Amino acid sequence: MPKLRKLLFPFSVLYHVITGIRNQLYDNNILKSSSYDLPVIGVGNLNMGGTGKSPMIEYLLKLLSSEYKLATLSRGYKRESAGFQLVESDVAASRVGDEPLQFKNKFPEAIVAVDANRKKGIAELQIFTPDVILLDDAFQHRQVKAGFYILLTGYGDLYVDDLLLPGGNLRESSTGAERADVIVVTKCPADLSHEEMDRIRGKIRPNPQQGLYFSYIKYSDTIISKTDERPLKDVSASEFFLVTGIANPKHFLEFLASKDIRLDHLRFPDHHSFSAKEIKELKNNPKKILTTEKDYMRLKDRLPEKQIYYLPIKTKFLNNGETGFNKMIFDFINKK
Repeated sequence: MPKLRKLLFPFSVLYHVITGIRNQLYDNNILKSSSYDLPVIGVGNLNMGGTGKSPMIEYLLKLLSSEYKLATLSRGYKRESAGFQLVESDVAASRVGDEPLQFKNKFPEAIVAVDANRKKGIAELQIFTPDVILLDDAFQHRQVKAGFYILLTGYGDLYVDDLLLPGGNLRESSTGAERADVIVVTKCPADLSHEEMDRIRGKIRPNPQQGLYFSYIKYSDTIISKTDERPLKDVSASEFFLVTGIANPKHFLEFLASKDIRLDHLRFPDHHSFSAKEIKELKNNPKKILTTEKDYMRLKDRLPEKQIYYLPIKTKFLNNGETGFNKMIFDFINKK
């Protein structure tokens, strides 16, 4: 643990007490949670930072969209608007957040909305009579109680190995994992061995009723702009540079390096709001931009369409885990 985090450890103890009391109040029904008759699926994590929530929401949208009328509800992090907002595909990312806009662009038939108040947001969504509501990043929002919780934890950054804020990156104690119906270890190596899976299972120790699955990020072989698609293998440092504004671009960089692609990299904070000056500097660079799909949502309307490309990703399960995972999802929905 870095020296600064050692100094912050006493504050982690205090944070543990505060969050623990809050969870106990909800667990003992002293503070009330709202439950729902329709299926509500919550996707979240215990760690701060990227664990792959957006790819998981997109996995669920793809899995369920042919059979159900779907709605998603996100906070809309760093958006300029307030309260409940429906997301349309042509709205600016600054109004609704980059991830909800990404959901709407990829799944236009879904009802996509943002509201920091999940209870109010669900009430608004029920007017549209969805069959299923997907809650994005709602694991700690105890005012609402989803019928089914998917907890994500990143390979190499397992919640069982972390400390609470500010000494670590946990939003609440690892005991919060007990609320999950299924735990997914995300961003695994695509060739993760059965022995390594067993080792991680031994560390997480899921309850008998909890499913535990392993997934990895599948990168596309094609980069995409508004008007063009190109093979990823054609990307070179002489023509492209990399721009990211995500929590941890390490996985992305490692993937590009595995394809022998090494680009000059401009790194910005997660969900970064690009200033006019930064946009001008990007425009003035003679090279094309390669970025993530989330960053593309914030940049696509502010840069020339021929200058910026993104690399799509999706969640894939290891060891045929999608069979058991999908069954748990459908079993929950069909019981409602």
